Amino acid sequence: MYMHVEGHGELGQLAKSLHDALAVTKLPAATPAKPSELAGLDQKQIEQALGHQGKVNGGVLQVSVPRAEKVTEEGTEIPLSMGTATAINFQPIGGGKAAITGDFVLTASEVNSVIRVLTDSEIAVTALHSHMLSESPRLFFMHFWANDDAMKLAKALRSAIDKTNSAK
Repeated sequence: MYMHVEGHGELGQLAKSLHDALAVTKLPAATPAKPSELAGLDQKQIEQALGHQGKVNGGVLQVSVPRAEKVTEEGTEIPLSMGTATAINFQPIGGGKAAITGDFVLTASEVNSVIRVLTDSEIAVTALHSHMLSESPRLFFMHFWANDDAMKLAKALRSAIDKTNSAK
């Protein structure tokens, strides 16, 4: 389950409130990080196919694709680290294959063309929703998942990225 939260106020109090809320969920403690290498996948080839570089974190290639325009909410610019960039993750599963998941950040005019590219490429769209109430431009968030040849998936994701107003 995904749950998005928003808060305003003093940083320490916000952090304490979030900590207390997470404690109620009984989420397991963080597990030790996996190796920093992308076992069995060619990171450079994937990055080249996507047209964007990433970083390996815990054995997963994480790629962030920012939008070209500035995103604001009630006059405040929302930074990329707060979820305004498309997130793409590749986890190696052996034999040149990867499990991928992520979240495209789209305007209304981009939604249908990205859905078409993803579904035509056998990448499942698992959610389409909004995160904010009054952002500009109005954004929609499209979660996806697939398990297939890593390069095939990277090329399909690049086709989807090309349908968006992403930074080059």
